[in-house]
Amino acid sequence: MGDTTDIKKGAVIRRNGDLFVVTTFQFTNPGKGKAFTKAKLKSISTGKTVEITYKSGESIDNVRVDRQNLQYLYESGGMYSFMNNDNYETLEVNSGIVGDDAKYLKEGLEVIALMHEGGVVAIELPKKVQYKVVDSPPAVRGDTASGNVTKEIGLDNGLKIHAPIFIKEGEEILVNTETGDYSCRAGE
Repeated sequence: MGDTTDIKKGAVIRRNGDLFVVTTFQFTNPGKGKAFTKAKLKSISTGKTVEITYKSGESIDNVRVDRQNLQYLYESGGMYSFMNNDNYETLEVNSGIVGDDAKYLKEGLEVIALMHEGGVVAIELPKKVQYKVVDSPPAVRGDTASGNVTKEIGLDNGLKIHAPIFIKEGEEILVNTETGDYSCRAGE
């Protein structure tokens, strides 16, 4: 058993006999009233998402999960292949478990798998991932005068994000996987 302070992305919670993975959460402490945590939970068995509001201090049924380092290999037909770094075994993970994080995957990326009873229940990405810029349109004179100081760029895994206008094709950059935003140039 735990309480609302244990709610974080990737945590596994038992609710009404079903296991859920926390996909997003937000702690709110209003000026008046009691603090609360809103969490989006994804059912491991059905894949359905529910949004639950927990009052601060409310007890929750945390489920123990094991953490395993995996390396992303490839995607084929909605199944994502990862290699166990300890024994070189290949694990197949369906797209429902990977979810929206699939857009950040690239060959060789090291991730952490949350395992429960021998199966992968969630994938945890690094906070920042390095990508190579493959498409970066040139900045247009006068863009900064209109307040437009970003442009859309394409990355080596197909992801498109907004980045500062000084980013050029061929550069390595870091992207924040929690927000999907440009973080900085690699090496800065």
